[in-house]
Amino acid sequence: MLGTKILENHERYLERANLYKRFDYDVGQERNFVLEKAKPIWGSILEVGTGKGYFTIELAKAGYGFTSVDISAEEQKFAQLNIEYFDLTKQVNFKIDDAENLSFKNESFDIVFAINVIHHFTNPLKAIYEFARVVKPKGKIILSDFNKEGFAMIDKIHISEGRKHEAGKVPLGKIGDYLKNKGFNVRKYKSKFEDVLISYR
Repeated sequence: MLGTKILENHERYLERANLYKRFDYDVGQERNFVLEKAKPIWGSILEVGTGKGYFTIELAKAGYGFTSVDISAEEQKFAQLNIEYFDLTKQVNFKIDDAENLSFKNESFDIVFAINVIHHFTNPLKAIYEFARVVKPKGKIILSDFNKEGFAMIDKIHISEGRKHEAGKVPLGKIGDYLKNKGFNVRKYKSKFEDVLISYR
């Protein structure tokens, strides 16, 4: 039987997802769009920026085992409880880590995901440097973040809650150029609210 804390946490997760839907943003649909564009997915996987676990849940539900890192233990706890709700704890290794100074060795992962977190970073290009460092030579980096429509939608949600949402300091297009200069091939995809970059050597 699931504990009260897990159930209450999942209710908050559903409330948040339903709030997004009222603004025409389907969290599951957007995350699955990223997953489809990222295929094939194989080997050792790192998710950078667990947050509340929206992508963590979809990646685990799809059957993958992976490491998920976040700098905030409080945010990651939210995701951990949701993973427990779905009985997927064996698939996710949670770790507190700094995206701009990852603790992993060079070439540790086949796939690196960073979904809707780039705009939160103080120094996004430093984080991208770290992603390129820890990914294997034949691996891939998958980045997704809000496009213009997405940021407008998020702004409306935050305004409705009396909050302000900070937009990204470095646009995803510039990050794509940075990765190209690092020797990556970059493919770009676009959903209604997201831009997705798939980078590989």
